[in-house]
Amino acid sequence: MTLAVQRVPEELSARVPAEQRGPGRGRDDVRLLVSRGTRATHHVFRELPCLLRAGDLLVVNTSPTLAAAVDGRVGPARVVVHFSTRGDDGRWAVELREPDGKGTTRARAGGPVGSEVRLAGGVRLALEEPLSPGSGRLWWARVSPAGAVPGLLREHGRPIRYAYTERDQPLSVYQTVFALPSADGSGSAEMPSAARPFTAGLVAELVSRGVQFAPVTLHTGVASAEVHEPPYPERFVVPEASARLINAARAGSGRVIAVGTTAVRAVESAAGADGVVRARAGWTDLVVTPARGVRVVDGLLTGLHEPEASHLLMLEAVAGRAAVGRGYDAALDGGYLWHEFGDVHLVLPVESADAEHCSGNHA
Repeated sequence: MTLAVQRVPEELSARVPAEQRGPGRGRDDVRLLVSRGTRATHHVFRELPCLLRAGDLLVVNTSPTLAAAVDGRVGPARVVVHFSTRGDDGRWAVELREPDGKGTTRARAGGPVGSEVRLAGGVRLALEEPLSPGSGRLWWARVSPAGAVPGLLREHGRPIRYAYTERDQPLSVYQTVFALPSADGSGSAEMPSAARPFTAGLVAELVSRGVQFAPVTLHTGVASAEVHEPPYPERFVVPEASARLINAARAGSGRVIAVGTTAVRAVESAAGADGVVRARAGWTDLVVTPARGVRVVDGLLTGLHEPEASHLLMLEAVAGRAAVGRGYDAALDGGYLWHEFGDVHLVLPVESADAEHCSGNHA
């Protein structure tokens, strides 16, 4: 059963990034809601260093965002192809959508098998089968010439844009400070957006205060904007060094705080039933729910998600139903902004000795 969260008013959609909302503003000018149980306080993101403490560990996703939207044609009809996930066999999972005349897209029926999509530079896609039985949104497509996708996206791609945004943005707007290029051209179809407010200066300040970082990688695919399907298998890597850092933090007094739901999915996929994280790489189909719970993560920094989104189940697994409901009520009452350019929510465990070092408004 999904959490009962109020519908998000349209005016609370973040239409442009924080740094474009006024002179002198930066990425870290978004607001930060902090939840400890059912207690909520209001901050700005640049106050994060005084909300954490020496020994805390932030798990961050290094996946780069791809310019994953490319114009094409199926017969005479114009389509927009969203490149979602590269398979081990060289195929790509893709979503075909219709241009809506406003610079964004609307849903389109997928398939049928054998459909050919013509793209720029002579690249062709042949739709072979749905990604999962009974779902026609995402299809496995064979690309010809083989290996053409990275170059196609560099030359002709643009970031995936949704209808609530005001205008197209350059790819740099969608890259986080933690993004690292992938040798095979893989990346995330959509930005690991919880990390977007971090700046190099803020990272340096956190490190100077004794907060550590554990990099992991999870290449996230195209979200289901209309029907909020659960996440499907995604490629991930938890390196040996990061596994050691996470285990050391858990053995000491530090808190393991995931930056984004993608980081939760990667770390929890690498954790055994004993709570020990081991280096792993491959595909994960893990969906973190309250019934499954979390084995490693103590806290979560995340964006604000629509009430239907499966991400809320993960948040509930970390924080509990009452805390999530109270936090979302506080975000709506406080006029927080939603989506990838919006404000963020830090969920911390309830600890009686946890001092509040930042001046924040209580809710």
